Amino acid sequence: MSHPLTQPVHRFYIPVMGTGFTIDTPLKVARYGISSVVSLVDDVLIEQMRQRLSRNSGRTYDEISNEAEDSRALRITSYLNMMDDMVHGQMDKLRGSLFEKGSDLNRYFEMLPDSPLRQVYENMKAAADPAERTRLQGVLKEKLSAGAIDVNIMTKLDRDRMRNGELLPPAFADAMSALRGYANSRLKSSLVLSAGLNRRLFNYLAEFGDFFPDEQGEIRKRIILKVGDFRSAVVQGKLLARKGLWVSEYRIESGLNCGGHAFGGKGALLGPVLEEFKQKRGDLRDQLHGILAKALTDSGRTVPEDMMDLRVTVQGGIGTSDENHMLEEKYQVDGTGWGSPFLLVPEVVNIDEKHLQKVSEAEEKDVHLSDASPLGVPFWCLKTSTSEEARLDRIDAGKPGSQCPKGFLVSNTEFTKVPICTASRNYQRRKLTSLTDEPLERPVVQADATDHVTAKACICHDLAGSATVPNEIDPMARTAVCCGPNTVYFSRVARLREMVDHIYGRAQLPLTEGRPHMFLKELSLHVDRMKTDFERKREGLAVAKASATEEIRKNLSQGIQLYREQASLLAADKKGEFLKKLDSLRSDLDALKD
Repeated sequence: MSHPLTQPVHRFYIPVMGTGFTIDTPLKVARYGISSVVSLVDDVLIEQMRQRLSRNSGRTYDEISNEAEDSRALRITSYLNMMDDMVHGQMDKLRGSLFEKGSDLNRYFEMLPDSPLRQVYENMKAAADPAERTRLQGVLKEKLSAGAIDVNIMTKLDRDRMRNGELLPPAFADAMSALRGYANSRLKSSLVLSAGLNRRLFNYLAEFGDFFPDEQGEIRKRIILKVGDFRSAVVQGKLLARKGLWVSEYRIESGLNCGGHAFGGKGALLGPVLEEFKQKRGDLRDQLHGILAKALTDSGRTVPEDMMDLRVTVQGGIGTSDENHMLEEKYQVDGTGWGSPFLLVPEVVNIDEKHLQKVSEAEEKDVHLSDASPLGVPFWCLKTSTSEEARLDRIDAGKPGSQCPKGFLVSNTEFTKVPICTASRNYQRRKLTSLTDEPLERPVVQADATDHVTAKACICHDLAGSATVPNEIDPMARTAVCCGPNTVYFSRVARLREMVDHIYGRAQLPLTEGRPHMFLKELSLHVDRMKTDFERKREGLAVAKASATEEIRKNLSQGIQLYREQASLLAADKKGEFLKKLDSLRSDLDALKD
């Protein structure tokens, strides 16, 4: 017998988007039972938002300055506690309100998917007997459940900190402090770990009791791993289980068909990855539970009476209710993440009018996989954003690079002892000078190297612009938009209720004609990237290992074959169109040669 996880009232969630877009999204959707994810990267933004929200809600605000001991963790704890208090207040207000047309109480139940709880609501509305109606209303209010205030830590962003010229202990590094800030909060929710394995962070998790299961298998702060393939889930799941820590959810993300950083992997397509999870999730659970039980026993902790369970969810490029249904039915996922489409729902995310219009008008040519990230990982961004405009203006003025006001992405020591950011003016000026002093052999190579340097953008500051500009915290900020390629198929600004109805198939928002199936779009992105790599190699701009190229080709070919075999399950009544486009991409892949 396994211990079943409590299922959320909604089958979708809103993933983290940048640092600013979803920084206060829980305050906008949690009261409707919808879970969302807050980034813990930018504690400067977090403190600014705590001040802003405190003022707007009449709360007392006591500043936590940069100079305060453990300021980063304290800021995060204070902000999360404030949001938790505010959401609890919203839920209390909801329970004390009436079932009236247009009320938040009615809205809560009307947005639910088909479920036993939704049926109770329909029965209440249809009840002719006043006493029965009152009874059912009481039942419904007892069942009200807030969406989770989940948080995200990018494990790669773990800058060591210094004070007065001295290196601080590892516990004060960025990811470590963020973890401590969350662990010390009152939240009962989940920590989403993304961007790979960080051993010292994983070790640090075991120092906080809220991450361990009790006798009933309940965990106050659950762990969600964002992964790109099954192997990554096994490796990281085992590492944590050996510490007595259970991964409650594996959140599978498309390697390329996503927003923000794109960890493309080696041609791992979403369909085959989901198929492997479907076939092996039971074995994974059994294996990890055995490791967990031994670790808990060895450490003297309580072993849950029943076997722990786990959820498998997926995000990246989902755009229609048919695709959402396909993922639930064929791959038996427990939930789906809808990110980029919510950039057109301003009552849910932070976005100013200017960028809302830019996103709604964006075409495929306006959203590209760039070299903007100082992390050196491909990064989806909107070319027409004010951040990109400002970057190009600085280049034209002969002053490439930014001032680096926050420094969350500093890592380069090519020219300095103290790490600096490759998007900074300090770095780019030195790097461009070195390219001039020692020019590369061919002009095309020289130009490519120069473009690679100046492509880096100040995303750790500019991604906060989505929140700081509309909230008048930093109205002169330049906003970066990290939308994924799926964004361009949505063009109409929508209300929350409209987007929820679109997800569940009760209504349909207009999509650009010819929008490809999510699996075909992801496949085309991989083929396009491979084509670009071949072109760069022919021009002498890159060197690709033959073994890596062949592994990517093999994975894409196997994915194409699987899609062909399962086309009727993936595309239903559009099987013919699906297969035609699949064959075209197969031909494009076969045509790619050194």
